[in-house]
Amino acid sequence: MSSLSLAVRDSSTMLRRNLLHARRYPSLTLNLLLTPVILLLLFVYVFGDVMSAGIGGGGADRSEYIAYLVPGLLLMTIGSTTVGTSVSVAMDMTEGIIARFRTMAIHRGSVLIGHVVGSVVQSVMSVVLVAPSVWPSASGPPTPPSWSGSRRSGCSRSSLWRSPGSRSAWA
Repeated sequence: MSSLSLAVRDSSTMLRRNLLHARRYPSLTLNLLLTPVILLLLFVYVFGDVMSAGIGGGGADRSEYIAYLVPGLLLMTIGSTTVGTSVSVAMDMTEGIIARFRTMAIHRGSVLIGHVVGSVVQSVMSVVLVAPSVWPSASGPPTPPSWSGSRRSGCSRSSLWRSPGSRSAWA
């Protein structure tokens, strides 16, 4: 067998180990999957009318607010999975499993590859879970806000690139 096929086999074994850990501790997985949904419901239904009043010149249009909110929540979701990956790698390091793996004939990067691919699988599951919960709360699929020269929020592309000494558009 070639070294590439051995590395792929070892990485898939570590991915299986990571997914078994996720199945063994469902509270961590549910926390990862349900936190963005709960935040979405909180920011749309509890704070939605108040927060959406500032978008679009004061009119409370929920779909524009959701289009503003969802990308940030999805990025927070992906960021939280990377935190989970780093915590699980740190736990493996402190528990001594990495020292045991060093004595075995496995590929050096397979542990990290298994953790990263497992994190990507959990991120995709979380995004797939968040995406359908957006459409019932909006009037339609969210569209990204337009940056095409409108000065709705007092900010344009040119004002974002001004030097600190120049007169600001925020005043």
